[in-house]
Amino acid sequence: MIELKPIRVLRAVSDQKSFSLAARELGIAPASATRIIAQLEKDLGTQLLVRTTRQVSLTSAGATVLAQYRPLLEGFEEVTRNLQRANQPDKGHLRLTAPVSLGVALLPQVISGFRLAYPNISVEINFTDTLLDVIEENCDLAVRVSGPPTDKSTIWRKLCEVPRHMIAAPSLFERIPRPDHPRDLNPDFLMSYSAQGRSETWEFSHAGSKVSIQAGGKVISNNGDFLYALAVAGDGICVLPDFITYKGLASGQVEQVMPNWSITSLWLTLYYPPYEQLPPIVGTFAEYFEAFVQSHPNLETTA
Repeated sequence: MIELKPIRVLRAVSDQKSFSLAARELGIAPASATRIIAQLEKDLGTQLLVRTTRQVSLTSAGATVLAQYRPLLEGFEEVTRNLQRANQPDKGHLRLTAPVSLGVALLPQVISGFRLAYPNISVEINFTDTLLDVIEENCDLAVRVSGPPTDKSTIWRKLCEVPRHMIAAPSLFERIPRPDHPRDLNPDFLMSYSAQGRSETWEFSHAGSKVSIQAGGKVISNNGDFLYALAVAGDGICVLPDFITYKGLASGQVEQVMPNWSITSLWLTLYYPPYEQLPPIVGTFAEYFEAFVQSHPNLETTA
């Protein structure tokens, strides 16, 4: 069986065109490099290198051997580096996914601060409003804004509740009556946020009373910014997290509908694959992100 070390020495000698320079690169004695190559040539039954007074070069057989082994060697080394980085809390590559609206509003500040604190961690972010399977998508963790988790195949960590309100543009109520009670809502003007293409169920409460309303199915989208833009245009009513609507509410671009009725909040949650032990680099980001969220409890000061 051919071991990796002789191939590594062969690569170094080929790249450096010198036994002494290759040995220095590998941290071994030149005599050891010569002996290792001689044993490799004996094991393979062919000459791999031509030695002259000026340089060392590959024979055709050596070039063939190195061409076939080099990708395997580099792949092994890359896997080794990744495993080593994964076991260090401040080095490595982190893959995460987050919803578009929250990501645009929140994550630039999070990632900017995180990169300053941990410059040796590279970050890869997939923005999508679809609830991806973190196992199938090979994500280290997912940031989600949703109802209480129901996925039993993953590990989740609730960071905070995300308040949301029902909003619409004032111009909408020039065309339709302003509702005072959930039962006054016209489904034709209720726009749904859903990643599954189904209309939402909105749960309201007021003075001990609870009412559930099925939102409309004429406009359904998995993107909160799109629904907000439609609401601003006066096309309908939607329920969105405050981190999307707070500027519009403050400016009067949109208004809160039925302000006396509260609607259930969402959860800001971190999802992980079912790790037996949380990788250090994932734990580093989770702790940083949680600390950031705690300083922005309503996620309203992120713009």
